[in-house]
Amino acid sequence: MKMHLETEALPLAAPFRISGHVFTESPVLVVRLEHDGDTGLGEGSGVYYLDDRPEGMRRTLEALRETVEDGLDRDALQRLLPPGGARNALDCALWDLDARRAAVPVWRLAGLPRVRALTTTWTLGADDPATLQATATGRYAPARALKLKLTGELDADIARVRAVRAVRPEVWLGVDANQGYTVDGLDALVPVLLDQRVSLLEQPLPRGREADLDGFPRPLPFAADESVQGLDEMEALAGRFDVVNIKLDKCGGLTEGLAMVARARAMGLRTMVGNMVGTSWAMAPAYVVGQACDVVDLDGPLVLVRDRQPPVRYDDGLIHCDAAVWGAPATARA
Repeated sequence: MKMHLETEALPLAAPFRISGHVFTESPVLVVRLEHDGDTGLGEGSGVYYLDDRPEGMRRTLEALRETVEDGLDRDALQRLLPPGGARNALDCALWDLDARRAAVPVWRLAGLPRVRALTTTWTLGADDPATLQATATGRYAPARALKLKLTGELDADIARVRAVRAVRPEVWLGVDANQGYTVDGLDALVPVLLDQRVSLLEQPLPRGREADLDGFPRPLPFAADESVQGLDEMEALAGRFDVVNIKLDKCGGLTEGLAMVARARAMGLRTMVGNMVGTSWAMAPAYVVGQACDVVDLDGPLVLVRDRQPPVRYDDGLIHCDAAVWGAPATARA
């Protein structure tokens, strides 16, 4: 087996603002595995707030080149690398390669009977109310579900939520605080979210402050994103969150993402699949996880200047991942 590594900086169509950050590009690492004429692809972005970035991911995999090219499989990879972007990119490339070698799609390798198009959220950055309304009724008009980024600035966030709901009364609406709040701020924010029919509050507090939610009422579902990276952090969510946001870059690939869905079910948690922004090569394996999730947030390519070809498709608020995109045997791609 041969491994090829390439880092890319994917430009965003417009600056994207969340709590504490403004993004203008999405750096990614692409892994290509070749074996007996078959090629498997995997794309990872890493986890920026843990300083897990594509250049470092590349160095990690370069150091393991001999081990990988000797014939590393997915089970061995789980033991070799911790959760994070490097394992994600390599794990997804191995799934893709296995699908081509077995001449069956990845979803069948994962034990699914079929796949279906999924309703996905379309994410609005933390812009001013007028810009949000223009986007929500313009380019994002096809969306059935919207997710709005908050910043922890209470008055501005309230104005953002009200502005979006005023022009899109019919959509499912969630908000993502990206660690921007304290418990005191939530006391003022949550009643507004209920009044505006917000269905999900994602990551309200900073990672490491999860215990502050002990005993805090949750009249709408709270989702853990930054607070949970992989399987080994899930037990701490009990009694503090209702939903776990599974991102393949955090947990280290499709293998652990599927295991997290099973663990969440056993714990009585609902599941969400998200993304760190990336192309269709990153959305496609997450789409497999999304088949079993309650909330789907796979809109990464929508904020990019350009996507892979062929891409996933967004139609009437749904994401479709055709066989030609990723994770299918060569005949399907052809």
